[in-house]
Amino acid sequence: MLDDASDSASWRITLPHSAAAVPMARALIRSALADIGPTADSDTAELLTAELVANAVEHTNPDIPIKLVVELLPSGCQIEVHDGDRRPPGDLTTTGIGRLPDPWQEHGRGLVLIRTLSADCGHRTTEQGKAVWFTLSVR
Repeated sequence: MLDDASDSASWRITLPHSAAAVPMARALIRSALADIGPTADSDTAELLTAELVANAVEHTNPDIPIKLVVELLPSGCQIEVHDGDRRPPGDLTTTGIGRLPDPWQEHGRGLVLIRTLSADCGHRTTEQGKAVWFTLSVR
């Protein structure tokens, strides 16, 4: 859904709590960023969104839907994934060599990618759980 009430455009979609959510989220990001022409890097936006959605599918209550919010801003875009779990997603703020994931483990790279490739990132509590977000600057 496109929101024309302000200078920015925003899309909101409820995703299924299944693996199908990841390609749906990537498609929305691709469409949203293509609609406005050159903006934040859509490949990076798709990758980071896929990481957040996959985390929400894997680590949260399957009875509560996942929501994706995309806001296009003059400075780039902000993407949020809402889920029903109030627990923090992990460390989105710490950087440094001591925080690198074990290269032999299957999991643990998503938050590092988000911290490294986004202009900013974080999380906040919501009425239903939490929203994990990142921003990308205009290229």
